[in-house]
Amino acid sequence: MTKKKDQTIEEKLNGLYELQQIDSGIDKIRTIRGELPLEVQDLEDEVAGLETRLGKLEDELKELETSISDRKNMIKDAKAAIKKYTEQQKNVRNNREFDSLSKEIEFQGLEIELAEKKINEAKAKISHKEEIIASSRARLEERSGDLDLKKKELDEISAETEKDEERLIKKSEKARKSIEDRLINAYDRLRNNSRNGLAVVSVERDACGGCFNKIPPQRQLDIKARKKLIVCEHCGRILVEPLQEA
Repeated sequence: MTKKKDQTIEEKLNGLYELQQIDSGIDKIRTIRGELPLEVQDLEDEVAGLETRLGKLEDELKELETSISDRKNMIKDAKAAIKKYTEQQKNVRNNREFDSLSKEIEFQGLEIELAEKKINEAKAKISHKEEIIASSRARLEERSGDLDLKKKELDEISAETEKDEERLIKKSEKARKSIEDRLINAYDRLRNNSRNGLAVVSVERDACGGCFNKIPPQRQLDIKARKKLIVCEHCGRILVEPLQEA
């Protein structure tokens, strides 16, 4: 095997081009998986949020039901008190005692009115919350179903592509070992700064295959000659003339 430093420019270009093809294959596999992992995460977060919201709504519903029960007991006690005070009025010794009992009866009557008002308000809130809970449950069921489907889809795609990805990663690591560090560093920097992961590109229709800016004819001849490393003056990508397959 030729030492890294002893390689010709053409060998260096071939190595970089081969590495780019391998890494582009890895990129393609990851693109197939695409946004699925993020979609699964988003759905998991949404389902968790809906479950939390539903739990809170159900707790609020129980509180309203408890408040209605408490106020009904209050009404029951107030009615019992009215009955007791009314009986006591039959045996009063003077007007002062009668008036005092009348005020107690009136007060208990007001308590009953207030409790009934609060019960009606609570019932209205319960009705509203039950509608929200029903829609939230339906939404939760729908999104949980979507999550199950996305997880299944992700598992299937991962299973299909995992072996291919592992094979290409090993191939990429092997290809890197035959390229000098200086070029690997430049290659990685270009890939990391590129949205499509292309660091090494060919000329397509007289333009850079990365940024699509025109390449002058003389520069194209230099690229085809494969005698020196040439980069695109617009995007900095390494320009190569691919080897023609026999």
